[in-house]
Amino acid sequence: MREKHAIPTLQKALGLAMIVAGISCAAVQLANGRARAPLAHTSTVAAQPADEPRIENAKLETRSVGSTLDAAFHEIAATAEKAEWVGYHVGEVAGERGVCCNDNWNDGNCGTCRLEKENSGATSTTHTDGNIKLEGSRQLVVLFRLEAKQVVRIRVASGDCALDAGGLPFIWLTGVKATDSVALLATYVRNSDFEDHGDRGLAHGALTAIALHADASADRALESFVTADQREGLRRQAAFWMGAARGNAGLLALQRMAKTDPSSDVRAHVVFALSVNHEPGALDEMIRMAHDDTSSHVRGQALFWLAQKAGKKAVGTITGAIENDPDTDVKKKAVFALSQLPKDEGVPKLIEVAQTNRNPAVRKQAMFWLGQSNDPRALQFFEKVLMQ
Repeated sequence: MREKHAIPTLQKALGLAMIVAGISCAAVQLANGRARAPLAHTSTVAAQPADEPRIENAKLETRSVGSTLDAAFHEIAATAEKAEWVGYHVGEVAGERGVCCNDNWNDGNCGTCRLEKENSGATSTTHTDGNIKLEGSRQLVVLFRLEAKQVVRIRVASGDCALDAGGLPFIWLTGVKATDSVALLATYVRNSDFEDHGDRGLAHGALTAIALHADASADRALESFVTADQREGLRRQAAFWMGAARGNAGLLALQRMAKTDPSSDVRAHVVFALSVNHEPGALDEMIRMAHDDTSSHVRGQALFWLAQKAGKKAVGTITGAIENDPDTDVKKKAVFALSQLPKDEGVPKLIEVAQTNRNPAVRKQAMFWLGQSNDPRALQFFEKVLMQ
């Protein structure tokens, strides 16, 4: 058993961080085939134009937004006494995975998204020959649940999901511009308190939707959420999405945050956001933070996430911290980071530290993690120590 306070593995840490960011990513999955949910042929479903998603079990009405999305949306909300859904689609940001029904990331193979089932995901009803769809839909569906003349929930779904509205009215809006969508969603981000659990679902739903828009206005909106005058909770979550979904534009914003954000807690979240960003410069910025950040907590987090990246650059930074960082706690975190490396890299380094480091606390930490490794080389090392 590892110590109770040990930092979780990459998979667990990624899951926790994404849950904090408003995504229930425990259901990250690869579909085994192209899921096709049959439409419900009932009298409550009107004929659907070709550019609409598959909407079932709904009293469907299609409207054009007219002059502006904001005006059309608030006109609908002003009369929404009982529960109903409003939706539209925009271009979805490019990436390896799509978002299916807000609760699941997938490889572009969606089934039915049950909007009225709490915490619902997509369910598959039929399968094809088992071939995985290589490129998911690049349409993002943005969904608002209205009740008592106000928005009570915001969700997103991939354009190839079938949407089950649970028998409620569903207004599908056409002609929506991505910039107008981002502007509307941003009002729900700015007007919500990310530290208040009562607002958490609405604010996070809006932030998730913005991050997945394939439009430069989404980058500008996210950048406006991470200025120093914004709440720390918002800055942390916006940082995650910059790393996870916004590519090079996100990397540039994270690099600025890493150097200027006044909160060490936020900068620690920036390190994680950099770890999920696939741009080449992300690793270099993590290394810089491990060396130069004024907070020992941030340096320790940078070392941990560097260990998950592995590679020669990361290993060199970790071993350098063990030798040169002025804070013993950071040195001990660097030793733990070695234990997270692939064993052929980490175990020899841990043995070296246990044998040669001048700090007894660091040597003890290396011995502890060697004992947890279950590696034959560690056993041989302990035998030699005991024989001396």
